[in-house]
Amino acid sequence: MATNDPNRASESPTGMTRREALAAAAGVALVAGCHPKETPPMVTPKTIAAAPKPFLRAPALYLPHGGGPCFFMDWTMGPADTWTRMRAWLETMGQSLDGIKAIAVISAHWEAPVVTVQTNPAPGLLYDYSGFPPHTYQLTWPAPGAPDPAQRALQLLAAAGIACAADATRDFDHGVFVPLKVALPKAQIPTFQISLVRGLDPAAHLAIGRALAPLRDEGVLILGSGMSFHNMRAFMRPEALPASQEFDAWLDAATADPKTRDAALQGWATAPKARYCHPREEHLMPLMVVAGAAEGEPGRAVFRDQVMGVAVSATEFGSLGG
Repeated sequence: MATNDPNRASESPTGMTRREALAAAAGVALVAGCHPKETPPMVTPKTIAAAPKPFLRAPALYLPHGGGPCFFMDWTMGPADTWTRMRAWLETMGQSLDGIKAIAVISAHWEAPVVTVQTNPAPGLLYDYSGFPPHTYQLTWPAPGAPDPAQRALQLLAAAGIACAADATRDFDHGVFVPLKVALPKAQIPTFQISLVRGLDPAAHLAIGRALAPLRDEGVLILGSGMSFHNMRAFMRPEALPASQEFDAWLDAATADPKTRDAALQGWATAPKARYCHPREEHLMPLMVVAGAAEGEPGRAVFRDQVMGVAVSATEFGSLGG
């Protein structure tokens, strides 16, 4: 939902926006046959070694994408270095992507009636945030689209019996271009988006990930872009840090064991402080797709930080370091 509150990024609505409706009319086609000021503790991001060439299997990664265009402005809603550690980790991550042929991004900021795949060969940018400095609405990130991997994703979804659609007009939302502009400033890797499905059913999103898993064997990085904590009213509140740490500890345990992970993630709402950390789960749901694409592989936290008084983390399956 769009907001004038500068402390939050614009949310994807649960209903179709006017822009989405126009896009649907112009370029969306159903695929036939598819069914308090503080100094955070010192955090040292994991250093990820350069990837081997070629990849035996691309990893799957769930990362925090920050707050709106936070990496490209003077931050005044807390300490000036609020996003410094996250930026440094994203830069390191981006340096590890040699050999990746394409990136499939599941962003918290795109929901559709059925899972929808962006087939736009040259996406522009959607500045889907509000209340930020004017220059942040002129950012550029001219990565090419990835129509061929996108079509492959549609084939995999169809083969799994998952209802799906192609969108040839969709542009990159800020869940894509904000973190990837930091990680890949040269915008050199073809990138495409895959939507969440309205209703945000965790089992459905795990299934989407399972269907898409073969992309990893074809050199496609499956990237979930969200935030492990996303309660916009709780940032900087004294109770938020212990609550976020408790949920983050549960998330570590839940993603680590591939034998019990699906059941744990499907029941995420019963986890400690779950609904405090995610009053609405769209920023957690990209993790479900990523975890689904990593069946049998343990997950591990590869980045931790405290931003605006809460704990946040990134989770990786497979390895960017081989």
